[in-house]
Amino acid sequence: MTLGQEFQTYAVMLDEDQKRLNEAILLIKEINLGGTAIGTRIASHPDFANTVCAHLNQITNLHLLTASDLIEATQDCGAFVQMSGVLKRFAVKLSKICNDLRLLSSGPRAGLNEINLPPMQSGSSIMPGKINPVIPEVVNQVAFEVIGNDLTVTMAAEAGQLQLNAFEPIIAHSLFKSLTHLHAACLTLESRCIRGITANKAQLEAIVTHSIGLVTVLNPYIGYETATAIALEAHHSGRGVIEIVRERKLVPEETLVKILSPEGLCHLHKAEPV
Repeated sequence: MTLGQEFQTYAVMLDEDQKRLNEAILLIKEINLGGTAIGTRIASHPDFANTVCAHLNQITNLHLLTASDLIEATQDCGAFVQMSGVLKRFAVKLSKICNDLRLLSSGPRAGLNEINLPPMQSGSSIMPGKINPVIPEVVNQVAFEVIGNDLTVTMAAEAGQLQLNAFEPIIAHSLFKSLTHLHAACLTLESRCIRGITANKAQLEAIVTHSIGLVTVLNPYIGYETATAIALEAHHSGRGVIEIVRERKLVPEETLVKILSPEGLCHLHKAEPV
């Protein structure tokens, strides 16, 4: 695949969670003000719930709604669990992306070295000249925190009894931490890492050229058994797959150039008869 395909996938992954966040936001816009202690509205003015909701909307523009069942809204913390779960899902994906960035940029001689991350430090404390992927590592750590916060929210929501939940303060504290830190982590990752990423084109070309995996795209043209034999020969001799195929004249040069083009490798043209 191309780096474009790889990074486009990251965009799709995170866009999915943006949709999930929008759904979770709708759930937490229900309020139980006016339900008093357990949602029965005891000692509350009949117009209080609607009046306070209208006033809150006026000063916040959040489009809040009074819950249809105030008893349920008082005891059920499901909306907070849903929000925390979506944040955890987003954090897991974001952390996985950062793992990929660290792996793809590893090297230059003992790693993949496919991309270059912008250097954010002068070097390692013990290894002169070594530049660590500190921004992805920071985001990883924020993700770990969010995952832990989600467990706290889950257990606090579960710990409620009957019509009350005495643990909503830790739910709010955990959610605010997750939201605040994830927001800062995303901004930092975008400005101090993503914008400065470059492709190591020479290394990428060398990897593709010398990849034994190229026999996979040749399989429809030369057959499975021949492809296997070429892969084994390339492995034992250290020669390139393309070099061996050309030497044996197994595929016409015009076809070989076509299927080994970026379009051929990444989208796979329909195989021609062997």
